Amino acid sequence: MVASTVAPPVAARAQRPRSRSWLRLVVLLAIVAVVLYPLIWMVGTSVKSQQEIVNNIGLLPERFTPGNYPDGWTNFDVSFGRFFLNSAMVSLLTVIGNAVSCLLAAYAFARLRFRLRRVWFAVMIGTLLLPSHVLIVPQYILFRSFGLVGGDWPYLPLLIPQFLATEAFFVFLMVQFMRSIPRELDEAARIDGAGPFGIFRHVILPLSRPALVTTAIFSFIWTWNEFFRQLVYLSNLSDYTVPVALTLFIDSTSQSAVGPMFAMAVLSLLPVFVFFVAFQRMLVEGINTSGLKG
Repeated sequence: MVASTVAPPVAARAQRPRSRSWLRLVVLLAIVAVVLYPLIWMVGTSVKSQQEIVNNIGLLPERFTPGNYPDGWTNFDVSFGRFFLNSAMVSLLTVIGNAVSCLLAAYAFARLRFRLRRVWFAVMIGTLLLPSHVLIVPQYILFRSFGLVGGDWPYLPLLIPQFLATEAFFVFLMVQFMRSIPRELDEAARIDGAGPFGIFRHVILPLSRPALVTTAIFSFIWTWNEFFRQLVYLSNLSDYTVPVALTLFIDSTSQSAVGPMFAMAVLSLLPVFVFFVAFQRMLVEGINTSGLKG
């Protein structure tokens, strides 16, 4: 009699975790479907004809049209591969500039002692509140007065700020990481005769790998996808990057090549996807160890 009265509540409690797990799985699948739908739609649209893009809003094409890819690659006087090379060059140089300059600036804020250090750090953090578009006009005027706009190498206005530690977010990220490094290591290196540069080279730099990897990944992804600044400073077709070149497929005065545009948009996602997958483990490690300690 007692067993019959106790069994049903035990069975009910055993079924609750199963129902919760199923509910959690359904919610996660719904979120994944919402996130992946635009990507799947873009891939499907890249193999649709111009007429079908207008009439068929579904995911799958009624008629497979792979010709959009070669058409998009050779649609301009310059091969689309040139735009990929330009984007890769700008992105990789930006990664180098941000990694070197932000690491040095972060070391100064985190380890060195100088007058008004806290004030300058607060000013640096305050620049995060400024929208990047607000700085476009004064930066353009400044670079133009230096003769760097429209010069022989038009990428200088895009790259010079990255080598001057202007990305306050990455400086803050590295400062928080360096604060988690025990200062006893600095003292031990100082006892061995190391100065500020020696401490940076032999102690801080080797231990800052997770923060450097995080900075490199985000710098690459953000620069590869950046559009507005590159549109402002790049005027020649052969100098365009991928985001700027994609806008050339839409022309208000003639017929737009929507299919080839989506085909090149799909290809433009591949470098970012490969870069993210290759360094995914380091990215998670860097986020977990940067800015969450100390």
